[in-house]
Amino acid sequence: MSTIRSRPTTGGIPGEAPIHESVTLEAGDAFVITPEIQKVVERALAYLKAGYPVHFSGPAGAGKTTLALHLAAMRGRPVMMVHGDDEFGSSDLVGGDYGYRKSKLVDNYIHSVLKTEESVSTLWADNRLTLACKTGDTLLYDEFTRSKPEANNALLSVLEEKLLTLPTKRPNGDGYLEVHPDFRAILTSNPEEYAGVHRTQDALMDRLITIKLDYFDRETEVRIARAKSGILLEDAGAIVDIVRGMRQTGLVRHGPSLRACIMIARVAAQQKVRPWEGGFQDIARDVLIGLSARVVRDGEADLRTKVDELLSRYTQAPSRKGNGTGVDAPKPAEAMV
Repeated sequence: MSTIRSRPTTGGIPGEAPIHESVTLEAGDAFVITPEIQKVVERALAYLKAGYPVHFSGPAGAGKTTLALHLAAMRGRPVMMVHGDDEFGSSDLVGGDYGYRKSKLVDNYIHSVLKTEESVSTLWADNRLTLACKTGDTLLYDEFTRSKPEANNALLSVLEEKLLTLPTKRPNGDGYLEVHPDFRAILTSNPEEYAGVHRTQDALMDRLITIKLDYFDRETEVRIARAKSGILLEDAGAIVDIVRGMRQTGLVRHGPSLRACIMIARVAAQQKVRPWEGGFQDIARDVLIGLSARVVRDGEADLRTKVDELLSRYTQAPSRKGNGTGVDAPKPAEAMV
């Protein structure tokens, strides 16, 4: 997790109330670092320091956004956050008109002569990409492929030529903005086969360094589930083994992810139930069978059967546990940074 502090931004309109906020992220103690995560972070930081945008791509629940937030926090720069949306247009990144200002001058200095002048001008507001390019903030564009490809065209010149092309009707400036040297971009996306995801333009992908993320190794998932819920390491191990076992069946398209582990662990911690105690199996069934909309073969009945098999295998009481259950024995908490 990262600590977030807001910083208001006016959007470039003198005298107007703030319409955007950048955030300052501070790396938190709850972010779990394992050797696998550390390697990814170090590579991504090296790419950003070299001036290249980083793109985390992977399945839902793989930790892309959390990793992107941690990476942005490590830069120590304010962050402009944008979330991809199918309704986005280029103005949602660059800026656009948001109203009009009308002024009227009445000159009656000479009593017998009345002179009236009226003028109407549009009001322009810079949006998050423009503001980040001006000030050298980090742009964190979460799930950018949920926006239509044409909405992201402004990024092409920003990432390559370090120039942002602006509409000529924008007041108080020319048609180009030179990108601040400290500006960096971190993007995340889900696979193209996910609902609501657009195939982005090749020209944009060619400008990004893409790090493919998959589900973490067991050790990482156990430590994250424990850090997010506070449950015992042994219980976190049992929950992760159930979810990983479900993932390996191939019954469900895309998952279940680490998010399912955290859901089960948090509710179990709140209810104070352990894997072999009453109520735990109902929690696990509700979370895992909720994936039935993504069943790819054999239907929901087979999904329920597999969930029950996994629960039977990994939720035995300590006195009845044998070797090979896949559940870690309790041990002191490992350091998390």
